[in-house]
Amino acid sequence: MGQLHVEVALAKLKGRFHVNAKLHPPKVPYRETIRARAEAEGRHKKQSGGRGQFGVAVIAVEPLPAGSGYQFEDKIFGGSISQSYRPAVQKGIAEAAERGVLAGFPLVDFKVELLDGKEHAVDSSEMAFKIAGSMAFREAVPRARPVLLEPIMKVEVTVPDDALGDVMGDLTGRRGRVQGMDPRRGRKIIHAEVPLAEVLSYASDLTSLTGGRGSYTMEFNRYDDVPSQIAQKVIEATKRDEATD
Repeated sequence: MGQLHVEVALAKLKGRFHVNAKLHPPKVPYRETIRARAEAEGRHKKQSGGRGQFGVAVIAVEPLPAGSGYQFEDKIFGGSISQSYRPAVQKGIAEAAERGVLAGFPLVDFKVELLDGKEHAVDSSEMAFKIAGSMAFREAVPRARPVLLEPIMKVEVTVPDDALGDVMGDLTGRRGRVQGMDPRRGRKIIHAEVPLAEVLSYASDLTSLTGGRGSYTMEFNRYDDVPSQIAQKVIEATKRDEATD
């Protein structure tokens, strides 16, 4: 809804319930994925008196089609890692994937193959192999051409005929792709795909462009690669925010 609706809700909170609220811009739910295959070894070894920690996991990561999620395949033949430790490697990778490697966003649509590893008769444990799996993942993904993904929204904008040119130009400036247009009683309905990051404040902007006579609906469509220059800015901004926190 528009900014005015938000301000009215905040005024009610403060007036009726004496609650003060802080507003922050909404965060875009970016995702990360990979575009190539890569292999890496994760070695966790710690000795600090008494029983130590030891685990080595060798993995390969490769991309999957969009919407495939995370797949894990155990390709170890023999006993280089005991069967009881292999789920720990998978768990370590799954937890590491929740934070990605580029900007801390979840990594999606990838497959991991557990290829090899080493264990110690005394010092190995599930925790050691969980850490080894996480280390191998963070070593492999940067070699697998990681990319940032952004949500692309399906947008339908209804505008009066005399504002059509301004709205079309504005959508193009937001990295939007117009898919088509339909007439309706002296108005036009524009069908477009626009990155969510570009339409977070679209309600107030559309009001300005159309003198309050325009309206729109928006729903999630798919994820797509963020252009490299914009991706770099997102990554840098995310790291600055984390450093501030």
